[in-house]
Amino acid sequence: MIKGWGAPLLRSLLLIPIAGLLLLPVVLPVVNSLMTKREISANYGMLGKTDTSSFVNLKWIPDWVSFQQYKEVLISSPQFLHLFWNSVYMVVPIIVGQTIVATLAAFAFGKLRFRGREALFFIYLMTMLMPFQVTLVPNYLMADRLGLLNHPSSIILPGVFGAFGVFLLRQFMLHIHSSFIEAAKMDGAGIMRILVSIALPMVKPGIAALVVLLFVDYWNMVEQPLIFLQDAAMQPLSVFLSRIQEDLLGVSFAVSVVYMMPMVLLFLSAERYFIEGIQLSGVKG
Repeated sequence: MIKGWGAPLLRSLLLIPIAGLLLLPVVLPVVNSLMTKREISANYGMLGKTDTSSFVNLKWIPDWVSFQQYKEVLISSPQFLHLFWNSVYMVVPIIVGQTIVATLAAFAFGKLRFRGREALFFIYLMTMLMPFQVTLVPNYLMADRLGLLNHPSSIILPGVFGAFGVFLLRQFMLHIHSSFIEAAKMDGAGIMRILVSIALPMVKPGIAALVVLLFVDYWNMVEQPLIFLQDAAMQPLSVFLSRIQEDLLGVSFAVSVVYMMPMVLLFLSAERYFIEGIQLSGVKG
């Protein structure tokens, strides 16, 4: 076995190429968003064509650095910012709502004793195991009955009551020793006081992990908006990126950079809590 300074050096030599490969999908849109329209057309103009003799030319250094794509996205074409705020308008209520609901439900399933608790949690967990396609028709029919079709509520409400947050936070609630709760009850604390003063501070890493995972999941959703939102002006930015057009390649690169910045900033700000939360939860990605 390699000991001393050799082990860290070997790990670095192995991890640096892997990290570089993982960063390629992030670096490529940034580099291409700084190219001119002519250069993008020359490198990617053959996309969508049936001519198999031509290939895409991946370039990692632009010939001329241009911010024209960002000018069009952020200033000249306000529809892109409108779609961006559509994403924010749908994702933020889902994250806030599911975090609140999941915290309350996870505390009940994890620390409160009542008849049928395990059976009810198992039934509740079954909804998480079902693929999106299974629950699509019931959700669509219910949204139609409630008059929520073509409205963000048809996506927000099912997201708020998702089962994943309950499952994740319950893992943390189970790690809270019962002696803390018993001591609080002896001091006269009620259920809500125990939840706020004892449970929430101890599951903070789990909440941070849940927020990051929910944001990534719903920020990238495509199927739900396509089905429940017929009006293109109400759809999020993720739908536009799933329909990249040949004449908007340059804009699509700039939109991709703007689109992934909230995810990168959120992960960097909550990285420590996120990693700790995933480790403590026992959930493997």
